[in-house]
Amino acid sequence: MEQATFGAGCFWGVEAAFGKVPGVVETSVGYCGGQLSNPTYEQVCNGTTGHAEVVRVVFDPDQVTYEQLLDLFWDIHDPTQINRQGPDTGSQYRTIIFTCTEAQGVSARTSKKTLERSGRFAHGIATTIEPVGDFWMAEDYHQKFFEKRGIASFGH
Repeated sequence: MEQATFGAGCFWGVEAAFGKVPGVVETSVGYCGGQLSNPTYEQVCNGTTGHAEVVRVVFDPDQVTYEQLLDLFWDIHDPTQINRQGPDTGSQYRTIIFTCTEAQGVSARTSKKTLERSGRFAHGIATTIEPVGDFWMAEDYHQKFFEKRGIASFGH
């Protein structure tokens, strides 16, 4: 199994989208990229911890590739937005790829360059790419949020 970590706005819908992918064996929502150890949702939302809301994806690379996960990442959010997705604003909603290996870093940067050159978006891609640091699991009530409530999510 391999892991991938993505920030694409509010983690509830992002987790639901990745959870539908054949070959994804587990998803968890949490916080990455900040300075505070084991932050709470309230602390992250106040915008002072530096964390992004993220989804950690555990996947079987024999069933789904990292590049396929990147394609989904680009499809499920607007990577041109800075610190915002839809109605959600704040640095915790930034578009970011946290890479777990050097190979993921290469793939993520290549994928981003390909998207930038495609002309698909009128504005530049704001997504940042950096090595994953500590992943702090979000509170239990955030895990599988849509699934627990029977809420439909992205059609992917």
